[in-house]
Amino acid sequence: QVQLVESGGGLVQAGDSLRLSCAASGRTFSSYDMAWFRQGPGKEREFVAGINWSGGSTYYSDSMKGRFTISRDNAKNTVYLQMNNLKPEDTAVYYCAADGLPYGLRISPSAKNYDYWGRGTQVTVSS
Repeated sequence: QVQLVESGGGLVQAGDSLRLSCAASGRTFSSYDMAWFRQGPGKEREFVAGINWSGGSTYYSDSMKGRFTISRDNAKNTVYLQMNNLKPEDTAVYYCAADGLPYGLRISPSAKNYDYWGRGTQVTVSS
């Protein structure tokens, strides 16, 4: 059983920054790719960013590249999402996800490749 718990969301103004955290427990965290997804009001869930099991490789959605940074601390079993210059369109519930297979060869942007999900943390950006 894998548990993922997100934190760090909140209400901010456009241009502000937030750092989301996702604490993992229940298995060897350092063996699995991790990702952040988000789902805005009335929208489908979309990929935000992913990081491979070692932290040596990252992958971003084009629309978030340059503003968001994903990182991980395997000693703390935690993955982070630093979000800068937030925009109202970034308003969404942000979810942390863990790949179902260890030592993945490629970071996947597809939600179906992630077997474990947190409950999400709300980010609201006001204009």
